[in-house]
Amino acid sequence: MEAIVVKTRWFGIIAGLVLVETREGLASPAALWAILLLGAAFAALDTWHHLHGRVFLRHWPRFVALMEAAFIGLLCYFDTGLTSPFQYYYILSLICCAFRYPPGYSWLTFGFDCLSLAVLGWVLRADRDAAGASLPLMVALLAWVTWTSSSLADLLKRTSAQLKRLNHDLERHRDELEQRVAERTAALRQAQARTLHQEKMAAFGLLAAGIAHEVGNPLTAISSLIQMLRRKHDDPATAEKLDLIGNQVIRIQTILRELVGFSRPASTLETPVQLREVVADALSIAKYYHQFKNRIIETDLPDDLPRVRAVKDKLVQVVLNLTMNALDATGKGGRILWSARVVAEGDATGSQASGLVLRVDDDGPGVPQAEIPLLFEAHHTTKRQGTGLGLFVCRGIVEELGGTITYEPGSLGGAGFVVRLPSERLERAEASRFPPLDSSGSMSTPALPTTAGAS
Repeated sequence: MEAIVVKTRWFGIIAGLVLVETREGLASPAALWAILLLGAAFAALDTWHHLHGRVFLRHWPRFVALMEAAFIGLLCYFDTGLTSPFQYYYILSLICCAFRYPPGYSWLTFGFDCLSLAVLGWVLRADRDAAGASLPLMVALLAWVTWTSSSLADLLKRTSAQLKRLNHDLERHRDELEQRVAERTAALRQAQARTLHQEKMAAFGLLAAGIAHEVGNPLTAISSLIQMLRRKHDDPATAEKLDLIGNQVIRIQTILRELVGFSRPASTLETPVQLREVVADALSIAKYYHQFKNRIIETDLPDDLPRVRAVKDKLVQVVLNLTMNALDATGKGGRILWSARVVAEGDATGSQASGLVLRVDDDGPGVPQAEIPLLFEAHHTTKRQGTGLGLFVCRGIVEELGGTITYEPGSLGGAGFVVRLPSERLERAEASRFPPLDSSGSMSTPALPTTAGAS
């Protein structure tokens, strides 16, 4: 709308200059040039404000209407009077006012224009007699232009406002659609990542079952032979060696059972689970990882921790994944600490809601600041041979329990991962019957915290 007003004004200036240069017998061409140049300056200021998103003299519409009426009256006076073609500039003035201001100002401009015509006719009384009935006709024409231009401008303004609303709604719907597409895409990627992880675990389970079957049969035969040799030989030295061989066979069988137990399909049954038992099971599996050697793993798990209502195998997987990450992050002689505590509602040092906090800290280099927002995204990894699914799977399991898992600077100077479980998942129980873990990840006396991986 503003562009129409600016272009209309420049059209009037250019048309006026052409009229001055192409016509003869004018009363004062120099005065016309001066008035038109003054109008060009006004149009230039109006254009400059329009280009900067503003309206020149926006809050002075009465002054602008009066000034334009005087401007057009002077053009007619210095041209040929009441018969001057510049009288049609009154129509341009009404159009500009109608497109820029509310309808009431258009009728005010019409009144100023009629006043300008009346003053011009009174000053040029001789021309008024010659013009005859042209003045009433011009007033009627101006009234019609005022009515039609106001109605048209009002229609265009309402249409423009409706188009803006529709465009706003369209942009809002587009943003919502893009957001939904992004959410569905993220959900699809997460589902694909979980499926890939499940397929890997299934393949690992088949491999573990095959190994257990192939190795278990020879071990059974060796165990039978050891028992036969024990019955035939009474020599103490031979019996001691046979006992040593038998113990190693039992150790191999234990490793195979743990391997098959970890790789079997996870149960979906939720039961009250003791966190000390979960950590113990996870460390009993992690001890076979090559990075476990020369690491010190400590636990600070109180005896009176409430049990957690969850699928045990899934919690073991969370603890195992976090332990493996900590093992990879620490060097020879590195320390890893598992700790847990109950957070009461209103505890300023913990989470905002009551529940249980389980965390693992290490003394490794920590996580770079730029990597923290991406830690729990699928397929994002900082390891050279990592898959980027460990933390992603952990987050999915914890969120299924209504909890959260976050990264924080560790208490040992490295990384720290905090699992928060809501109070709705906790079940109070008697003091734990599970003693602390020894250096191999198995149970020991309840006197000291765990120290693991000393071998």
